[in-house]
Amino acid sequence: MLVLHAHLPFVRHPEYESFLEEMWLFEAISETYLPMLRMLDRLEGDDVSGSFCMSFSPTLVSMLNDDLLRQRYVQHLDRLIELGTKERERTASDPDFAPVAAMYLDLYTQCRSDFVEKYEQDLIARFRHHTETGRIQAITTLATHPFAPVYQNCEDTVRVQIQVAMHEHAAAFGSRPKGFWLPECGYYPGIERLFDEAGVHFFFVAAHGLLFGQEPAEAGVYAPVQCSNGVLAFGRDMASANAVWSESEGYPGDPDYREFYRDIGHDLPLEYIGPYIHLETERINTGYKYYAITGRTDQKRPYVAERARSKVLSHAENFLFKQVRQCRVVSPLIDNVPVIVCPYDAELFGHWWFEGVQWLEALFRRAHQAAIADEDWVEFLTPRQYAQTHNGFQVLDPVLSSWGNKGYGEVWLDGSNDWIYRHTHKAVERMIDLVERYPNETGLKKRALNQAAREVLLSQASDWPFIIRSGTTVSYAESRVKEHISNFTHIYDSLSGGMISTEWLTKVERRNNCFPDIDYRLFARS
Repeated sequence: MLVLHAHLPFVRHPEYESFLEEMWLFEAISETYLPMLRMLDRLEGDDVSGSFCMSFSPTLVSMLNDDLLRQRYVQHLDRLIELGTKERERTASDPDFAPVAAMYLDLYTQCRSDFVEKYEQDLIARFRHHTETGRIQAITTLATHPFAPVYQNCEDTVRVQIQVAMHEHAAAFGSRPKGFWLPECGYYPGIERLFDEAGVHFFFVAAHGLLFGQEPAEAGVYAPVQCSNGVLAFGRDMASANAVWSESEGYPGDPDYREFYRDIGHDLPLEYIGPYIHLETERINTGYKYYAITGRTDQKRPYVAERARSKVLSHAENFLFKQVRQCRVVSPLIDNVPVIVCPYDAELFGHWWFEGVQWLEALFRRAHQAAIADEDWVEFLTPRQYAQTHNGFQVLDPVLSSWGNKGYGEVWLDGSNDWIYRHTHKAVERMIDLVERYPNETGLKKRALNQAAREVLLSQASDWPFIIRSGTTVSYAESRVKEHISNFTHIYDSLSGGMISTEWLTKVERRNNCFPDIDYRLFARS
């Protein structure tokens, strides 16, 4: 059971002509979402069997559907194509780099053609097509992707996160999802009650969420457990996770695969690369990367696409062989057919691991060949398909858990980022207070209250504490938390004082415009 979690934090800055962090979305479209759609289209065209589960965060869906960001993405591609044309000329006499430069120019040219003409700038519509045909089961996650356990004593906001997510997913995909991805696999006991309220049938947890409970999970992670209220919890298989995630053991670290961290944006002279980096002075990745991983050395080999493709096929075969071996060992020990749950961040494939989407496609094609030949192999399926054909699951409530370092949430709550939560919790208290004071507003006040609800949700995103702890774009992450809390506080104070600036509110609405149908009364005390 492959589970791909597609998520990016809400980043949209119309107040600037260009904004560096919007590149997160543009890179993911070019390197993950478009390649994944091409893969799905090819599998459909060749009638290759195999389904998987894919979660789409509401913030990502909002950005993919945003006209401003779509327009900026096309402009981004135009710059990359212009750079690729120059790179083709620059490397023309270099037998090592010329094929790689041509590969990238072809890639970005195809991205532009697919995005503008084939998909008409509407990627969600094409993903929806593949959900309707049953090739993927689309599910959702909390609206702004907060780490749920830090809000377990503030369940009103978790409930709102779920309700907004369910509404946004139905608007994008035409129906309410039956499954839920917990951000960072962050589970706390009791959240399944809120899932049951919302009509959610299943979710996913880290392995130790099932294994370290008061009683053992009899099937380990090879069958879901049924929470006491009937909602299913699928456990993550660690062996499969390590095969892809592990820096030392995982396939993406193979020496023949493309090196992510070596980019011409950092290597070439500033006077040449200037027009294609941030503000012509700040060196960033351009996407043009010419070297293979090679090993732990600064003397990298040129990237050879054919060599990488052969490794993709080998690694796909190896991965499936290991799954078959696991199933043969486990099958006699449990009552159900074993299911191996393999959840990954979708952006790992194609973006971080350049060959990752090729690897996914190779998995499906190899399993399809085995099915045709009636080999004793594996079948790819969705949670819905598994639940429809299996039953009799152990009744067991999981325990507090997450993925990430040490598995208990320290990535999202430690000394570097704990200051965030006193502010986000206070904002929730005040938002509930606003609903009690203004239970049925219209006009300008309603607009302000709806925007206040957006700002509260946006301040809770798990991405900001993660970035602060990891030490990457810390100043931006801190500024985003402070911006949303400040915006909310300004609205709170303005309503209390009876004075709302229409101009200021309009500016904030245009910048943070996600969840257009939000109703502030969702924050009514339960």
